[in-house]
Amino acid sequence: MKKTVVSFGEILWDILPSCRVLGGAPFNFVFRVNSLGDSGLIISRLGQDSPGQKAVDKVSTLGLETTYIQWDASRPTGTVQVSFDQHKNPDYLIVPQVAYDHIQLTDSLLDIASKADCICFGTLIQREGQSRDTLRRLLENSHHSLKFCDINLRKKCYDRDTVAFSLDSSHVVKMNEDEARQLAQMFGFSYRSISRLCEQLVERWSLRYCLVTLAQYGAYALSESGEEIYVPGYGIELADSLGAGDAFSAGFIHEILRGATVAQACGLGNIMGALVAAQKGATAVVTKEDIDGFGTEGIALNIHQEFL
Repeated sequence: MKKTVVSFGEILWDILPSCRVLGGAPFNFVFRVNSLGDSGLIISRLGQDSPGQKAVDKVSTLGLETTYIQWDASRPTGTVQVSFDQHKNPDYLIVPQVAYDHIQLTDSLLDIASKADCICFGTLIQREGQSRDTLRRLLENSHHSLKFCDINLRKKCYDRDTVAFSLDSSHVVKMNEDEARQLAQMFGFSYRSISRLCEQLVERWSLRYCLVTLAQYGAYALSESGEEIYVPGYGIELADSLGAGDAFSAGFIHEILRGATVAQACGLGNIMGALVAAQKGATAVVTKEDIDGFGTEGIALNIHQEFL
């Protein structure tokens, strides 16, 4: 049965060394959810400018509804300067005071939030008061939905209170390894291992699932019942890592909404992440045939040192 997954947050242009690509973690996530056959809906805000018009055209081309995208006459469409290190890991310079910082609460947003099977959000969209307040009202109005937070700690775009609220409001939290270390320091946890940190987060915030993506080394997940799984990374030829974590999240949530085990959810997420990382750009096409035909036989596995 098709699920309704609402993603609240930034649609923006990633300005890469060679081109511009439409992105933003909430947009990348909901695009992947939609491609898996669910009804993925993005709530965002664009400037009434040329980049905004091109963005909404691209959203439509990619098969997503634009019903819940707002227009801003006084602020520009969001942009991010993206650079890559020698290992092709991205670094971001995120432009402040843009349209997506000012998403306004409307009756239609309250209505769709109340019907959603899952609501996704992050910390970047909470850096300014307008979008932060709108998000909080929507979360309050979505009594029956699964709340999924991709922490996404971007430089100068979050504070401790925002992170604490996000953890307190979530059923599922996803982070990368660097962010896991930052959370441990932020909240005074000892960081002896990834698994122990996840135990502490699940206990303190009554999370249903805690996820840590480990780049080329796969991912780890822990459930409130104590079910845990580590899936090694696949030794694919990396094109770039843009959107790979979002693809993992989409695969995981798609399965969890259907009652899958943590192992099943991580399995699909891991394949999705590998397929996206093997292509350039966060919205490269991944089909059901690609997923079903992803053969793990003969592919080298990259195992994180904690799980050797």
